[in-house]
Amino acid sequence: MPSLLLRLSALLLALGLSACDDAPRFTEAEPGEARSGGSATVRKTDQNAFSLPSANLPPSRRVDFSVGNSFFRNPWVIAPSTTTARDGLGPLFNTNACQGCHIKDGRGHPPEPDDSNAVSMLVRLSIPDTPAYAKVIEQLGVVPEPVYGGQFQDMAVPGVLPEGKVRVDYTSVSVRFKDGTEIELRKPSLNITQLNYGPMHPDTRFSARVAPPMIGLGLLEAIPEEAILANAEAQAKAKDGIAGRPNRVWDDQQQKTVLGRFGWKAGQPNLNQQNVHAFSGDMGLTTSLRPFDDCTDAQTACKQAPNGNGPNGEPEVSDNILRLVLFYTRNLAVPARRDVSAPDVLAGKNLFYQAGCQSCHTPKYTTAANAAEPELANQVIRPYSDLLLHDMGDGLADNRTEFQAGGRDWRTPPLWGIGLTQAVSGHTRFLHDGRARNLLEAVLWHGGEATAARQQVLSFNAEQRAALLAFLNSL
Repeated sequence: MPSLLLRLSALLLALGLSACDDAPRFTEAEPGEARSGGSATVRKTDQNAFSLPSANLPPSRRVDFSVGNSFFRNPWVIAPSTTTARDGLGPLFNTNACQGCHIKDGRGHPPEPDDSNAVSMLVRLSIPDTPAYAKVIEQLGVVPEPVYGGQFQDMAVPGVLPEGKVRVDYTSVSVRFKDGTEIELRKPSLNITQLNYGPMHPDTRFSARVAPPMIGLGLLEAIPEEAILANAEAQAKAKDGIAGRPNRVWDDQQQKTVLGRFGWKAGQPNLNQQNVHAFSGDMGLTTSLRPFDDCTDAQTACKQAPNGNGPNGEPEVSDNILRLVLFYTRNLAVPARRDVSAPDVLAGKNLFYQAGCQSCHTPKYTTAANAAEPELANQVIRPYSDLLLHDMGDGLADNRTEFQAGGRDWRTPPLWGIGLTQAVSGHTRFLHDGRARNLLEAVLWHGGEATAARQQVLSFNAEQRAALLAFLNSL
């Protein structure tokens, strides 16, 4: 240990981190720091690192995990079909399986120039809020586009036209560090073409969103509400430019407004509802909570297409299948961190704090004693997110509201597992629309409340930048 401390001290001096800075100084790993998901943490780091059950899930409960995984992984088919347990795909859809977007339970990506479909990136649609749509806004958070609905679907079953095509083009934005190093960011431009149901509303708002990783979602659901609200209160009191806000969203089951915590703008209150809306919007599948196909009145062929509902009106996704998928998505484990005691990782952690990144990327929580699954209760976890909305500036704005989230607001995404993105997903495309090609680009797109942190990073020299990235990649 002494030799490690000496090496770290020398590295801190080389990186210009002096003891007079206000940020804390980490000279060794914190107790339990490597176990990001508490006792549920797993240690696999290969392409299957995001697909394992919670480490503390007993064998007797792993059967439900495996069955839920099969319904998450395997394709749904067009109705009518002899495969009655998983028929009813469409009529309009974005993918035919959950794994089609969350590949290996990991992160999606925007379409490449030669892709025929966007697949793991979807586009949300809405028009400006008006008082006439007050009830719709209360329950959906937005006013859907009248002809194409709330989500653009670029695939369809035979006999039904897809809504159109999605393409993303990019222009370069140059950013210069204090030491003169220059890098090129990519600014996306979304293009919706080949509209098959006529023109859209002239004031349509678009929001491109890649599928986020699936790990640790049950643990995030188990964070006490008061802990999330305490983050907002503490930030408001600090008066340092960071002002996270909770989103308040509609709970379909309870029929009331509650705290939002899932989705890029925290637009969903819990995992079950997140799954239900994904079944509906992404695959065109009905559930008892959303018992209708995702077709607008203008899409008559969609409304008239065969469905996979049962003879007595049972939904295409039965309550039992929904329960199994919920169990699976709650219990996808978080991988352990790597190299938490390495000098460059500790130096990068100090730089992370020096820049103030932890103000939004809250490191640690203890989950509730009454968590939905006993394995997820009373766990000390390290997701690095406050689960609050923050103004991220014009550069990342989609100019689209969602419940109480504004057009420049995004929920702080958890950082756990982010260093395994390449291993699991085969790429390093970050942010809500996948524009960033690596973690440094993702940091440099931060604006709004994160402008001061971004400026700190822009002042880092090459060695400091490498240390910061070593820390992020250890998560």
